[in-house]
Amino acid sequence: MPPPRAHASLRGAKYQHGRVCRLFVWTNLVVFIAQVLQQLLYLYFWIVIIAAVLSWIEPNPYNPIVRFIYAVTEPVFSWVREHLPVIFSGIDLSPLVVILGIQFLQAYLIPTLAQLLVSGVS
Repeated sequence: MPPPRAHASLRGAKYQHGRVCRLFVWTNLVVFIAQVLQQLLYLYFWIVIIAAVLSWIEPNPYNPIVRFIYAVTEPVFSWVREHLPVIFSGIDLSPLVVILGIQFLQAYLIPTLAQLLVSGVS
């Protein structure tokens, strides 16, 4: 039987190993969620661009793809139009504001929150 001191230090090492494993799992989870959010914003970025192009060519409004794109983007565009005066000379700039918002979220907010969540645990 090992001396009590060695046994206590062995318990401390197991505790440290468990804490490191939990920290590792938490860090990977936060990184995964941040990457998923980044990819969803990237996809929405392209949907906004497609919606802006579609507004120039006026496609068939009964097309299911067009209906989906408008259903996904119009609530955000209308919220931007309500809160900001983004129509200048008949040109609707709400897609540009949404794209700038997406870029802000991708470049600043998501990485900052992920870093805060990861560093707050250690």
